[in-house]
Amino acid sequence: MIERRKILALGAAGLALPAVARAQDAWPQRPVRLVVPFGLGGSADVAARFLAEPLQQAFGQPFVVENRPGAGGTIGADNVVKSAPDGHSLLVMSNTHTANETLLPNRPYQLMRDLAPVASINIAHHVLAIHPSIPAQTLPELIALLKANPGKYDYASSGPGTPYHVAGEVFLSMAGATATHVPFRGSNEARTALISGQVPIMFDAIPTMRSQITEGRVRGLATTGPTRSPLMPELPTVAETLPGYEASLWLGIMAPAATPLAIRERLNAGLNRILALPATREAQARLGAQPRPMSIAEFDAFLRADIPRQAEFIRMAKMTPA
Repeated sequence: MIERRKILALGAAGLALPAVARAQDAWPQRPVRLVVPFGLGGSADVAARFLAEPLQQAFGQPFVVENRPGAGGTIGADNVVKSAPDGHSLLVMSNTHTANETLLPNRPYQLMRDLAPVASINIAHHVLAIHPSIPAQTLPELIALLKANPGKYDYASSGPGTPYHVAGEVFLSMAGATATHVPFRGSNEARTALISGQVPIMFDAIPTMRSQITEGRVRGLATTGPTRSPLMPELPTVAETLPGYEASLWLGIMAPAATPLAIRERLNAGLNRILALPATREAQARLGAQPRPMSIAEFDAFLRADIPRQAEFIRMAKMTPA
């Protein structure tokens, strides 16, 4: 009887394998959610909406952007972790999430245990902008002002642990200055606070802040890349004042951990084809970003290396885990 049960179990498993393979081959069978764990108008939201149409054309189903902001990107990430691992729920993530591995030890998931790498999207740098009421025309003048008035000034970010928050804390650490961090639920809220003068300092995405700078609503002081930004070449880099400083925001896609490799490989190949198109590169350049395609294995290795890298930034900036 025991032997007969084993034979029946093996037969059932054998019948199930083709069904699983067919399900993977048929993916996607319905609209795919691109969960953005940040607010409207931020870099992740813009990238997701840019990719949604070519992904739909590539795979024959709508790719629907769903914003789930809050808690430094953990609400949206946890939503994807708890979703069915069938390729129909994807997380548009950033270095916020690798930073959270150190900064938010009580988050309800572990990045590399509960999510699986799918693809890298792009990398972009920031601009440091201030409200015109701040009496500083240059970055050295801002640093001198902050040093002379410790704790007097605030700076905004799109949330705790986000790249803009880390960029601000590392800047203050390297400058030997202090300012108070004021987190918001997303870049739009933080940017509105900057423009209104409610919070007078902010690191933000270059493309979204550029029009505010050129129209005089805020004053741009410096960008955070290793070289000057082609979008705002008139601005110096922070590194011209603080050698070695660099801050970026990169984006990628992850899926629930048990999502079949075959589905993730199809997604990876499709995304990399889209990222390699000249039209994509031109569009990303206008957004201040550079496409950065990787294989799944390369993206996995990158994520595992970035977790300790972000931990070092957090240590250097003396940021306290929540």
